[in-house]
Amino acid sequence: MNFQQKIESEIKKAVSTIYNATLETVELQPTRKDFEGDITAVVFPMLRVVKGNPVQIGDAIGNYLVENVSEIEKFNVVQGFLNIVLSDAYYLNFFNSVADFSSFGKVPQGNEAMMVEYSSPNTNKPLHLGHVRNVLLGYSVAEIEKTAGKKVYKTQIINDRGIHICKSMLAWDRFGNGETPDSTDLKGDKLVGNYYVKFDQEYKKQIEVLKSEGKTEEEAKAQAPLILEAQEMLRKWEAGDEEIVSLWKKMNGWVYKGFEETYKSIGVDFDFYYYESDTYLLGKDIIEEGIKNNVFIQKPDGSVWCDLTEDGLDEKLVLRSDGTAVYMTQDLGTAVQRVKDHPDVGGMIYTVGNEQDYHFKVLFLILKKLGYSWAKNLFHLSYGMVDLPSGKMKSREGTVVDADDLISQMTETARTISEELGKIDDFSKEEKEELYKMIGLGALKYYILKVDPKKRILFNPEESVDFQGNTGPFIQYTYARIQSILRKAGAVSNAFDLKSVEMHPKEKELIKIIQQYPEAIQLAAENLSPALIANYTYDLVKEFNSFYQNVPILATDNETEKAFRVKLSGAVAEVIKNAFSLLGIQVPERM
Repeated sequence: MNFQQKIESEIKKAVSTIYNATLETVELQPTRKDFEGDITAVVFPMLRVVKGNPVQIGDAIGNYLVENVSEIEKFNVVQGFLNIVLSDAYYLNFFNSVADFSSFGKVPQGNEAMMVEYSSPNTNKPLHLGHVRNVLLGYSVAEIEKTAGKKVYKTQIINDRGIHICKSMLAWDRFGNGETPDSTDLKGDKLVGNYYVKFDQEYKKQIEVLKSEGKTEEEAKAQAPLILEAQEMLRKWEAGDEEIVSLWKKMNGWVYKGFEETYKSIGVDFDFYYYESDTYLLGKDIIEEGIKNNVFIQKPDGSVWCDLTEDGLDEKLVLRSDGTAVYMTQDLGTAVQRVKDHPDVGGMIYTVGNEQDYHFKVLFLILKKLGYSWAKNLFHLSYGMVDLPSGKMKSREGTVVDADDLISQMTETARTISEELGKIDDFSKEEKEELYKMIGLGALKYYILKVDPKKRILFNPEESVDFQGNTGPFIQYTYARIQSILRKAGAVSNAFDLKSVEMHPKEKELIKIIQQYPEAIQLAAENLSPALIANYTYDLVKEFNSFYQNVPILATDNETEKAFRVKLSGAVAEVIKNAFSLLGIQVPERM
């Protein structure tokens, strides 16, 4: 039983003892900052079983708690809210009970696995800013779920087939003159992306020619020679044409290598890969089984549908009349295949933009209707788009913000600001470069992850690399400051008599926030929201800086005070490091 459960139990006993009534539930919440207290019990819901004035009821319960619970020092009642003040001894005992803050909040891993899918790029272009939000969210949620006790498999499905891929292939074949990543000194994904843009440029020229000859816009788009050739290339690929498949393998190989470099630079990884070229034919056997079990309906033209009207949705096509699959078919097949490949998977989290909200609602519902037990644990980590001050990005026109360029820009911005501050003059060149990248990536990741995933983001690189306010660098700087304190403190004893510690209110507030860390992890896992971890960390850092400004850590002659404050500072640093690791952010020892 944790302490909150103990308070709930004691309040129920108080109501039973004082009023001879049975209270089923107790509503507890953190005390608002403008009132004295640590935990607040809401009295109003109790009026269903206890008749009377809420202030008088609060007073009666408060007096009972002070008499019967040693950790409760005093209380106050504001209207119908019973604010409970916990003793310093309670917080000191909690702090002393944590053997190792470096693993604080981590729950032992269970046997059932959760598969987290993120990134899932197309192999016709490099990763861009939109992908960056995706991979940061997916990776962070995977790390949070793991820390909250889940066994986690990180995966992605690479969209390596289709007309878009053929556009890049055709443009390279037509205009590339045999150039390669080595001959051009370009990353493979960038080289292939250039030809995707090239295709669009040449395609638009052909459309304009056809329109000048009297064709409508739609006719010109459909009849342009380049699009017809791309469609023919796709047909040949699906038929297994050796020459086309060889070109496809070569160009995709360039892209995969480029992707891996970017993932390494961002600091994310994967356990398993799936490829659409392997999965696009999956799902047809599931459709046949669903027809037999009346989950799907086959119409006179041969097409197969799932009627979801009773569920408030519509009819969904799952197989075309000619027997070819749609995206829903292969998504059904891929989900089932993943559980076949990893039988311990009990659920999946799909990190995909919010324009696919309806698709995943339908997918999850169909899988439930098909009777898969794990379908109840399917989640769509839906997120908003990322905008720039210059406007929306467009891949075909080459106006996207390339992920590699963004990382370089963030590093340069960190370099400029750090050099202006002039606090790292004694660093070697290598140490400076490592620090600039750590600050730049920390700024980028924190700026994106501190926002609720569902919200759209306007990304401002300069604003993100600010050493003041709710930013990654501000938190990194605080961590480095604590490390400096710990180095100056040297071998201060961790052993001190708790009874001789007189806590400063700022120390109590710090311990209170540290105590909330395990709950923050669990809430972030339940809500699939790294923002809860980011903003928890900012609150902790703000409180530490207030403590740092108001309480002498090393400048005290009282050795017990010094030892306790050094240990408290070290605990804050460990929690910052742990929390930032869940966001994929590193923290510097010096800054």
